[in-house]
Amino acid sequence: MKKKLISLFLATAMVATMAGCGNTDTPASTPASNGSSSESQAGSSEQTPAVAEVEKPDSITVMIDGTVPTKENYGDEFWKKYTELTGIEVNVIQPDHDAYYDVVGQTIAGGDWPDVIILSSTYYAGYAAEGVLWDMTDAYASSDLKARHEAKAGSAGVVDSLRINGKLFGMPATHGNGCVTYVKQTWLDNVGITSVPTNYEEYVAMLDAFTTGDPDGDGVNGNTFAVSAAGFAGKEAPYTNYLPEFYQDAYPSFIQDENGVWYDGFNTDSMKAAMQRLADAYAAGYIDPTTLTNGTSDCRNKFYSDEFGIFTYWAGTWANNLKTNLEANGLSGDLVALPPIAEVGAYVDRITPAWCITSSCENPEGVFKYFIEAMQDGGDVQFLFTYGVEGCHWSTAAETLWADDEAKAKTYAEGEFHFLPNAEKPTTAYTKAHIDPMLALVNLEAPENSVTETAKNAQELFNTNCKSAFIVPTTETMSEFNGDLTTLKNELIAKVTMGELSVDEAYAKYEADGGKAWSDAIVESLNQ
Repeated sequence: MKKKLISLFLATAMVATMAGCGNTDTPASTPASNGSSSESQAGSSEQTPAVAEVEKPDSITVMIDGTVPTKENYGDEFWKKYTELTGIEVNVIQPDHDAYYDVVGQTIAGGDWPDVIILSSTYYAGYAAEGVLWDMTDAYASSDLKARHEAKAGSAGVVDSLRINGKLFGMPATHGNGCVTYVKQTWLDNVGITSVPTNYEEYVAMLDAFTTGDPDGDGVNGNTFAVSAAGFAGKEAPYTNYLPEFYQDAYPSFIQDENGVWYDGFNTDSMKAAMQRLADAYAAGYIDPTTLTNGTSDCRNKFYSDEFGIFTYWAGTWANNLKTNLEANGLSGDLVALPPIAEVGAYVDRITPAWCITSSCENPEGVFKYFIEAMQDGGDVQFLFTYGVEGCHWSTAAETLWADDEAKAKTYAEGEFHFLPNAEKPTTAYTKAHIDPMLALVNLEAPENSVTETAKNAQELFNTNCKSAFIVPTTETMSEFNGDLTTLKNELIAKVTMGELSVDEAYAKYEADGGKAWSDAIVESLNQ
């Protein structure tokens, strides 16, 4: 078991993908429920008898990433408040955010599993197939949470996107969200562009103006890059989201056609055309050459220091974060969120991370009811997970924040809700605790002024112009080959982009190095 789980951890770097057809009919290995409580069985069959009430757990051990308040961001106060509201003690395992999945893999392989764990889509399907996750399908079907999701448009579909052959092994707390392309308005003004691009030809014209002109207004032509990103291809689904204008209809991983048949999008003419577009843009100097090694924080810092002008990044809250950080650096925070150009059509709404219960949990039904379900209760617990702790993350006290900076100072009246300065980045304010209020699946009365117009507008643009993503089931063949296959694909995309290989040479190497054979084997396993 441990050997299989270690293999899974190393090899399932691309187990989720975009598909236009809903759920797959592919059989998958699905773990049995770790005990079947009476409540879990309720609603799964008309013949199931009524049962005793679910036992409330005294304590729960959770493994979480940095999307939940860290110790530095009043995490202790957050969980203390949770205990006050629920009566449940929480033992928290919270590795460094960047190392989170390394620690998850080691923990799962080691066998000492937490009760609850947050998993991205990349790991969710694989760990479900390996029996690590408890099947919460019946518990959800008979829960009050299901009714709350059905009361808010679009929420049930987000839950369904996590189903694997109809089964649920995790629960979303929000929509997945996705990225939109932000352009600095001052750069547009400085190069004389009066309307944003609506197609690829116009987009390339903007790239050229931002690269060869003087968009940053420093009096020097040609000392800027138009666009930068965290890699030429993303490390997890949806992979193309940081450079969508170049990928357009191409997709480098596994996807279903209109008949539900799986194929590898890397083995298509669309992908070859996308790689050539990347190569042409790189050769023209439009793309920051450090894109190969950038992390998202590198990109943000370069954006804030005015080194490039086009940044495809998360919608909603991040629109406001980008604006405030630009302003903190003395730059204009005026950003244009672009509707997708014609060739892109729609941005991709990623598979949301999932709150999962492990199959080693002694009381999974109780944890589901009193932790998973309570997180979206439409009341006090959901408010905590959304806005955090009063006096730490938000306040209604009369005060002036950033009083020593006249340009940034903000004064609030008594009773006016406002987020407080971020403990780790005191020049900015918090925008949420864990659940983004613009992405919540359950209705919750929001404090006035809790969402900025900048964030709201970017989120609405994305919501209006996005398409859904779906889970790809994990097979043994995928677990065996997909890690090496993904590494090879990303290497070839990078080499073509940087001019080290032509597209034809890259695909010849792809076949010679075994990539085509691995891909064909995975496709065959998905379609069986």
